[in-house]
Amino acid sequence: MCHKGYEATSMNDIADAVGLTKAGVYHYIRGKEDLLFQIMTFGMDMVDQDVVGPAQQISDPEDRLRTLVRRHAARIVGAGGAVTILIVEDMQCLAPAHMRVVRDRQRAYVRFIRQTLEQLAEQGKLRDIDPTVAASTLMGMICWLARWYRSEGRLSVDEVVQDFVKMAMYSVLRDPARGT
Repeated sequence: MCHKGYEATSMNDIADAVGLTKAGVYHYIRGKEDLLFQIMTFGMDMVDQDVVGPAQQISDPEDRLRTLVRRHAARIVGAGGAVTILIVEDMQCLAPAHMRVVRDRQRAYVRFIRQTLEQLAEQGKLRDIDPTVAASTLMGMICWLARWYRSEGRLSVDEVVQDFVKMAMYSVLRDPARGT
């Protein structure tokens, strides 16, 4: 699905990829849409576990935002972004009930980022930008990493994540030296 896309991937492709017969695959999943939902749920579970959970433990909103961005970016470039690409591109292929579950989880994550940005605004640290726009833009930036990052590139995972965090934070935080 990551290489060919959801629509172009057949159950035979899936069976071949995992070394089972098509009938054997159906022993584990109900169908292609169910598999897509399970993949998306797995991806969201990993974000909750590796990103949201640790960030929720941080009271300072600036440190929390930095942690969210760093951990999510590191998850994508360190573990590969295939699940991210599927979640972004193939959401419309889900059954309505499955789509609601995934969208609700995505919205909860963006809401958490937005609330963090609102706290930064209350502290006078957020640039003159709408927290909802900023939260959605940060999510877009993070998810886009899966599109362009290549592990065989000239920059290491740590270098990419470090630069990415700087760019993300500079894009939303005021520069206290310049008052902007």
